[in-house]
Amino acid sequence: MTETPSNTPDPVAISPEAKTAAPKAKPPAPEDKPFEVFVPELLVPALVKEIEAYGGPAPELVFEQGTMPVVGADCWMVRGRLPGERRFWLCFTRPDISSAKTIALSEGAGSPSLLESFLIDEKKMTLSLLVSRVVQRLNGQKWLGPN
Repeated sequence: MTETPSNTPDPVAISPEAKTAAPKAKPPAPEDKPFEVFVPELLVPALVKEIEAYGGPAPELVFEQGTMPVVGADCWMVRGRLPGERRFWLCFTRPDISSAKTIALSEGAGSPSLLESFLIDEKKMTLSLLVSRVVQRLNGQKWLGPN
């Protein structure tokens, strides 16, 4: 057995500073928040901001539990209204942002007659993905900005 000279640092010794400095915890992702917090506090304001930034008028958005358009099933939804009697519903089949989602659109006084599957192929749901795809869908209707 070889001896280590007393003036050489012990290779396994940990300095007192290193013992107290724990690795910084990664902040939780917005999507990790509970559904009932995520939608009204993060999704709704982000949708308003993005629609306005895209050149669209300020939307009226409401987060509520209610009857899904067309099929009448109970769901959680973001119900939106834009000027010109333009309305949309982003529906979640369960109170979970990763649950199955649908979107319905209606222009004029009538009710929507078509319910579309929404973001069905995405493995990971994020705030930015939800916002960008809703805005993309509304712009596809030529409801936003100068189309």
